Amino acid sequence: MSFLKKSPWVLHYAATSCNGCDIELLACLTPTYDVERFGIVNTGNPKHADIFLVTGSVNEESRKVVENLYAQMPDPKVVVAIGACALSGGIFRDAYNVYGGIDQVIPVDVYVPGCAARPESIIDGIVQALDILEQRARERKRQRKVVRRDHGDFEQQMVNP
Repeated sequence: MSFLKKSPWVLHYAATSCNGCDIELLACLTPTYDVERFGIVNTGNPKHADIFLVTGSVNEESRKVVENLYAQMPDPKVVVAIGACALSGGIFRDAYNVYGGIDQVIPVDVYVPGCAARPESIIDGIVQALDILEQRARERKRQRKVVRRDHGDFEQQMVNP
């Protein structure tokens, strides 16, 4: 039984990557791999996104952008780190301006390794993210029922479920 009301939308951000993973991620949208068969829609607006796909390592400039995009996404949301750079900083991890992987800045739910990550691996990571998103949506719905039961007809708006 699906609790999601719509097809999941993904937001992609390239945080100081070499674009290898970005090209592989965009290949997932082509007819060869067709990630849209899972109902996935690519969006440029974080307020519509359910899954945040991040490639590349994090430095001071990209940290601000990643945190801002993550904060704008509605709950429930899932973060997928794609490629070696997003996981650990990759070959740039010892550079003076690199913090490391995305998990140094925001919580990451799914890690997709590789340099560059293959489209098949990226699709597998997105499918895992869909399972996590489904689980969080189910949990959120259960919490709303508890709030309604505790307060009768009065619906309380949840803050940070």
